[in-house]
Amino acid sequence: MAPITNGRTLFNEIPTGFPEPGKTTVYDTSQTIDLENVPLNGGVLVKTLVLSADPYMRVQMRPAHIESYMPPFIVGQPIFSLGVGKVIRSEREGFKAGDYVYGLLDHAEYSIPSPDVPIFGIIVFKPEPGLRYSAYIGAGGMPGQTSYYGWKEYANAKAVCHLLSHVFLEILLSAVFPQGETVFVSGGAGPVGSLVIQLAKQDGLKVIASAGSDEKVQFCKDVGADVAFNYKTTSTLDVLRKEGPLNIYWDNVGGATLDAAIENAANHARFLECGAISQYNSKDGVKMKNLDQIYARRIILYGFLVSDLAPKWQEEFYKVIPKKLASGEFKFTEDVTNGLENSGQAIRDVQTGTNTGKKVIVVAQE
Repeated sequence: MAPITNGRTLFNEIPTGFPEPGKTTVYDTSQTIDLENVPLNGGVLVKTLVLSADPYMRVQMRPAHIESYMPPFIVGQPIFSLGVGKVIRSEREGFKAGDYVYGLLDHAEYSIPSPDVPIFGIIVFKPEPGLRYSAYIGAGGMPGQTSYYGWKEYANAKAVCHLLSHVFLEILLSAVFPQGETVFVSGGAGPVGSLVIQLAKQDGLKVIASAGSDEKVQFCKDVGADVAFNYKTTSTLDVLRKEGPLNIYWDNVGGATLDAAIENAANHARFLECGAISQYNSKDGVKMKNLDQIYARRIILYGFLVSDLAPKWQEEFYKVIPKKLASGEFKFTEDVTNGLENSGQAIRDVQTGTNTGKKVIVVAQE
């Protein structure tokens, strides 16, 4: 077989604000690849099927010498993210042609993933019957794992029936507090937030959710949120003052929303700090007015990374969540971008919040 073009999305320059397609990233077709003869050196040749665009990718667009929780993109090299691919050839034990793989993949039509990546190295998986493989970069993959691991480890959720042991008190107070504790989920329509909403409802909690458009607000309601609002048109403070106090806050956005949650926290509230997308593309910080309430209300803040909790919760996650997604018990939605050449725009969509579901970049069909 003659060499074929291997399209790639390269990191071109470090942005100062939102990433710009064609400037921050560029689509490149200068590389060719001989699928039958390219040296594998003990590795695996993978055809990329779908790739993820995630909020944290903005953190990777930094000078290489600055340390962070995810490795930086290197100027002139392909960007990379979680993806699903299919093995074309293999010299690596445990991988064979035709296997589906999940893990960090270059934004390239074909690649030979390094076996030495510190997190999310490729693994072989078998999609749950009835569940499309793109779900494994969303609710069935890292975003869903983030939701499940963090909720199970730190939420310590209490429904009314768990709060009360006396039958009479349970009946009496259930009429007043029928949904147990209250949780606020910011970024509620995203792949992380929407699964948190469903986990919280499964545990019998009252759920407040915020999102950035009326369409996203409706999706929050569709997956179970008791109260959902558009933070761009409705005051977060007003909603939380009315619907709180908060026993749990799942934070995907940081900034002023975090400050509002602190102001409306119950004593001994648990804050699960998962993301801060409101700050990723801005050099200007937010003046926090309520930091003293962290100690005044004895708020517990948990900062965590999904990789830290994987050893404890990953096996259970794969036993539980893909089946619930396939059956429809847990809902998810995708916003599809077709073509690797459009991956730069897909990344920007996620940073600006114009995506309407888990952003999936379809690179190729099987």
